[in-house]
Amino acid sequence: MKVLAILYKGGVAAQEEPRLLGTIENKVSSDKEGPNSDFQKHLVDAEVLITTPFHPGYLTRDLIEKAKNLKICITAGVGSDHIDLNAAVDHRIQVLEARRSNVVSVAEHVVMSILLLVRNFVPAHEMIERGDWQVSDIARSAFDLEGKVVGTIGAGRIGYRVLQRLVPFDTKELLYYDYAPLPPEAAKAVKARRVEDLKEFVSQCDVVTVNCPLHEGTRDLINTDLLKHFKKGAFLVNTARGAICNADAVAAALKSGQLSGYSGDVWNVQPAPKNHVWRTMKNPLGGGNGMVPHYSGTTLDAQARYAAGVKSILTNYMENKPQDPQNIIVGLGKYETKACEYLSTWVSPFHHFVNLLF
Repeated sequence: MKVLAILYKGGVAAQEEPRLLGTIENKVSSDKEGPNSDFQKHLVDAEVLITTPFHPGYLTRDLIEKAKNLKICITAGVGSDHIDLNAAVDHRIQVLEARRSNVVSVAEHVVMSILLLVRNFVPAHEMIERGDWQVSDIARSAFDLEGKVVGTIGAGRIGYRVLQRLVPFDTKELLYYDYAPLPPEAAKAVKARRVEDLKEFVSQCDVVTVNCPLHEGTRDLINTDLLKHFKKGAFLVNTARGAICNADAVAAALKSGQLSGYSGDVWNVQPAPKNHVWRTMKNPLGGGNGMVPHYSGTTLDAQARYAAGVKSILTNYMENKPQDPQNIIVGLGKYETKACEYLSTWVSPFHHFVNLLF
C-alpha cells in the first residue's frame, strides 16, 4: 500500500518543537506544484492521500483520473474544498476529515481577530516597534466590542462556538445567517437572532465573521455588490476559506473605508504569493490589516487532535473497520453529509452551506 502525505515545511521550528506534527520533517513531502512535483509523481500509484488545508495539494478531476489506485483521501483538519468532490464520487474515492480536530482553535482565533481589529491593535504594536508614541493616532480608530452587533455567516461547528465565546462581551446583539435555523435551545443559549436575507444581515452588523464552507454557492460570496450593503466602517473576519471573499473587492473596500478592517488567515491561493493584495492593503488611516498565514486551526493542541484523527481514519481503512460517520465527506460513490449533498445540487447564492452543529 502506498500512502502519499503532502504537508508543509516546518524548518528550524519543526526541528526544535517535536509537537509540530503537520510538517515534512516527519519524513513526508511539501512539493505539490506542477507535473514534476512529488505530489503529482507519486499520486499516480498511491492508494491513500493525506493532505492538509494549511498547505493543500489541489486534487482536480484531471489528477483523479490519472490516480488509478487512489481509494481514500484524508484531510488532516477540516475542509476538503481542495479536492474535486464530484470527481471523487464519480471514481468511488472516499474523502474523510478529522472533523472536530480544530473547531475550538479556529473559534478562538476568530475572537482574537475581531478584537485586534476593533481595538486597532496592529497599528499600535507597529508604532511601538518604530519607537513612536502617539496615543491619539491609535485611539481615533479603537472601539469596544461591548454594545456592537456581531454576526456570523454560518452557525455550524465553528460559527456556533464563536457565538458562544462572544456572549461574555455583552454585545448589543449576536446575529447569524445560515440556510437553516439553529435548534431553538441552541439559539436561546447564545441569544442569537437569525437573519434570513444576506444583504439585510450584513447591513445590521458592526462585525461580520465568515464561518461557512467553500463551494459553488459561497465562492466570491462577499463581493463588490455585497460589500456595498455593509455598514460603513464595518469589520470583516474570515477564517473559513479565502475564496469566499473576493480579494480585489475586499482590498478596495478597505482602501475606501467602506471596511475599517479585514482579518483572517485564509487566502484564495496557499501559500499566498508575495504580491498578494491582502498582504499590504490598508484602510485610509494606514491600519485595518490583520492578515496572517493559515494557522488558526493548526495550534499544537489542534495538531495533536488531527494527527490522532488521521491515525484513526487510516487504521479503520487498513483494518476494514467502519469509519466514524461524522468524518465521512464522500463515501463509496456518494456524498455522506448533508452539506455535500446540498452543494452538489446548489441552485442559488442565497441558499447554501450546511454546516451541522453536532
